[in-house]
Amino acid sequence: MAEFIIDEDSLKGEEVAALQNALSEAADSDMPLVLELLFVSEEEIRSLNARERNIDRVTDVLSFPAMELVPGEPICSEEHGECIESVEEGERLYLGSVVICTKRAEEQAEEYGHSLAREIGYLAVHGALHCLGYDHEREEDRTVMRQKEEEIMEHLGLGRKA
Repeated sequence: MAEFIIDEDSLKGEEVAALQNALSEAADSDMPLVLELLFVSEEEIRSLNARERNIDRVTDVLSFPAMELVPGEPICSEEHGECIESVEEGERLYLGSVVICTKRAEEQAEEYGHSLAREIGYLAVHGALHCLGYDHEREEDRTVMRQKEEEIMEHLGLGRKA
């Protein structure tokens, strides 16, 4: 189990705490893990998507992992020294950034018939799992990632009916 620290300003304190708690079950680390969560406009995410992935279109979420990780394997800070941050509270390991397009999240919540909180939660979890090494390119990887997403979303109280 890993301590997660979500670096984000626009979510409510209880939302951040719930997300940190739910994600703690998704990783094992010898140091607290920091995940940067950013909310941006359609123009900003399109620009990022074009620059970083050569895909010139709006998307809902982008992940920028700081380390190459294997899903489910413990994260050892000795192997990722370049990602260690020193702060007043001590040292922590920078996991990466998750960028969410607010407008796309709103549109998708309406399209799928669930709350905006569930959609934002799902996109944050999806992005965090990418930063933890999960992927969905191959069918077997997709199955593993979807199962992990569902477990975390249930833990958040944001299952499919939320």
